[in-house]
This record gives sequence, structure tokens and C-alpha cells, in this order.
Amino acid sequence: MNTTRTRAYAYTAAVMYAAIIGLSFLFVKMTVNVAHPMDVLAHRFALSLLVVSIPVVLGWIKIRLTLRDLWRIIPLGLLSPVLFFAFQAFGLVSSNSSEAGIIQAMAPVFTLVLASVFLKERTSVLQKLFLLLSVAGVVFIFLMKGSGMIGNFKGIALLLLSTVCFAGYGVLARPLTQKYKPMELTWVTLWVGCLVFNFSAVIRHLSSGTISDYVKPLGDASYLGALAYLALLSTMISTLLSSYSLTHLEASKMSVFSNFSTLISIAGGAWILHEPVSGYHVVGALLIIAGVLGTNMSGRKHRLVSDVKA
Repeated sequence: MNTTRTRAYAYTAAVMYAAIIGLSFLFVKMTVNVAHPMDVLAHRFALSLLVVSIPVVLGWIKIRLTLRDLWRIIPLGLLSPVLFFAFQAFGLVSSNSSEAGIIQAMAPVFTLVLASVFLKERTSVLQKLFLLLSVAGVVFIFLMKGSGMIGNFKGIALLLLSTVCFAGYGVLARPLTQKYKPMELTWVTLWVGCLVFNFSAVIRHLSSGTISDYVKPLGDASYLGALAYLALLSTMISTLLSSYSLTHLEASKMSVFSNFSTLISIAGGAWILHEPVSGYHVVGALLIIAGVLGTNMSGRKHRLVSDVKA
């Protein structure tokens, strides 16, 4: 396959990934309104792993990994899905999906910082100014929320931690995508998420004597619908699309697509969940997006390893 066509497919995968992630916030919000966030994560990754295991068990897809390979990939799974999705789910308990999408747009900025610290990447003065512009967008939203910010501080703080974890995932994922196939990375990270979240959920229910509540949400049709989207599209398919895109594109280029996710999350939250979207949300989102675009386009001399999910 020629290079032009390969990159075209990679950009298509990046657009699809951004669209899926943009809507994922509202589906997470729908599920955490029905079940405990840890149960949502347990069900989500159990279903994802079950579906992705079918072609592996049937031999349609070969997974050839050594124990040494597993130890290299497991830290990636701890950053995302474990920490990334845990912070996101608990953050959305007290925040709305529109705010989550806006905060997620900060991922490329955090990636730039992490790449500078851990990979010794250099950034120009102009890039630093654009970085501050994105930070200003988040601060603006905080300030404009006024008294509502205090009650919602925990949710936004957790969403920021989620975004930092995902930025760390991008820094770690880029070299791994050059060595392992997308399905291999997906397979291992799904196993990590499934084991950690289900073990945590079961222990929580056993300690409180509510083990029946572990399966109770599965009787809710709306919960099952939202869970299917999260497990199949937002978890399994998005991981494959992200891994494929990062195999053929510099992650700094792919990071621009996070802006598309932000716009979709704001529109989806307002249209489907009827969440209030104020003028300051729009202004803050525009500041973040302008900062991210400026950071990515202001004369980089080195490739930054960054990525955007969830």
C-alpha cells in the first residue's frame, strides 16, 4: 500500500476516533447515573475483552507476546485504561459531559509538558505562550462558574488528572506502537483494565454486603445501550483506531483531532442530555482549542510524542 493511501487511512481512523471519544463522555454520564462508577468500568471492560477475545480464540487473529513484552505493555494499561478511565468516570459523577470534553482538550498541552520533562523535547517561547493560552481557557471556566465551582471542584480536578494520565499514555504509547501491533496493545490493555476494575468492584461489594448490586444495573435497558457504546466503540474500537493512527502518524499531528472531540462532546451533551452550555463554556473551549492548535503549529523542530482517548 502506498504511503499516501496509508496516511489517508490513518487520518480517517483519527477522525473516527475523535468522533467516538467526543460522544463517549455523555454515555459515561448516562451510566454513572445508574450504577457506581467502579461497576460501570468493570462491566465495560469485561464486555470489551469478551468481544475482542472471540477472533483471538477462534484463531482469526494471532497474539504472539512473550512475558517480557507483557511487562513492557502493562504500564501502558495502568495509565490507560485504569487511571484514565477511573478518574474520568468518578469525575463525571459531579461534572457534565460538556465540561469533560473541554478539559480533555488540554491533553496535547499536558503531553507537550511531559515530553519536555521526560523526553527532553525543546519548546519555543511561542509554544509556551500558546500553552498558557490553553491553561487560561480552563482557568476562565473555573472562575466563571463562581459558587458552582466549589461544589464541582472535585469533578473537574479528577477530569484534569484523567487528562494528565492520558497524556502520559501518549508519551508511552508512541514507541510501543512501532514495536507491537494495534491488536496486541489492545489485547493486553483490555486485560489489565478488566482484571483491575472487576477485582475492585467485587471487593467493594463483598466488603459492603451488596454483591447483588454488581449485576443489578444490567437489567436496565438504557444502561445496557450506553454500556455497549462504551465497551465496543469507545473502548475496543477507539483503542484500535488510536493504535493504528499512531503507527502511521506523528502523535503531535493526531493530537489536533482532540479539538474535534471537544466540539462533539459539547454538542452531544447539550442536545442529548440537555446539559446547560453557557457562553463561558464556549469562550473557554475556544481558548483551549486555539492554544492547542497554536502549540502544535508554531514551528516545532522536534516530533512530540502525544496522543488524545476516552
